[in-house]
Amino acid sequence: MTVIDFTAFIGRLATASGETILPFFRTSLSIDNKSVSHDFDPVTEADRAAEAVMRRLIKANFPQHGIVGEEFGSEHEDAEYVWVLDPIDGTKSFIAGFPIWGTLIALLHRGTPVFGMMHQPYIGERFSGDSGSAHYRGPTGERKLAVRRCASLQDATLFTTSPLLMNATDRATFGRVEQAVRLTRYGGDCYSYCMLAAGHLDLVIETELKPYDIAALIPIITGAGGIVTTWEGKPAQGGGRIIAAGDPRVHEAALKLLNG
Repeated sequence: MTVIDFTAFIGRLATASGETILPFFRTSLSIDNKSVSHDFDPVTEADRAAEAVMRRLIKANFPQHGIVGEEFGSEHEDAEYVWVLDPIDGTKSFIAGFPIWGTLIALLHRGTPVFGMMHQPYIGERFSGDSGSAHYRGPTGERKLAVRRCASLQDATLFTTSPLLMNATDRATFGRVEQAVRLTRYGGDCYSYCMLAAGHLDLVIETELKPYDIAALIPIITGAGGIVTTWEGKPAQGGGRIIAAGDPRVHEAALKLLNG
């Protein structure tokens, strides 16, 4: 199986999941809370239905592959090829009717993300990458993605979904970077990373991400010329505290502040 064939198949996964999700968007949804604490971690019928559709397609076409999904757990995650699925990244935006969410589809080979896609079916956008290059396809056409150069933190635009998702210590640490940049904005979930790959912002910093939150975005960002690591500068596919930057100078400067 070639990378080209995998690319076509990922397109099929994106189409099938999008067709499953869209009938639920901006309708009256039943919403469950997955959190066992006092937090709110919503999941909807759309999340479950979309992941189920993708799992069925993967098992029918690549029964030897593993699957890691947000809603239905892991199967054969020690396989050579493993699919990592987040049917709706940004469920809180989804249930509020905002189109700042997307389906994340990653393919790992021996534990390393080799292809990723973020699909936003309501807007009709797809961001994809294979670490060597990254591409956008949407209503305005198709183009290659490229991060923008940014010489210093003082010139940078920073995004995070919400500082309230961080624990008190990490929030204070994040605040050091926030004070150093030119502009900080909140919200975005997976869209922030795609806008970084597209050259519209410079830095994304988040915490407590799961593998399915980040695996698909790594090949997109690195394919566009950016860098994604943990706050410790380690590989990011396992999740945790994540920093993504378009320019290595901004990445290095932010890491210094994050590590005190």
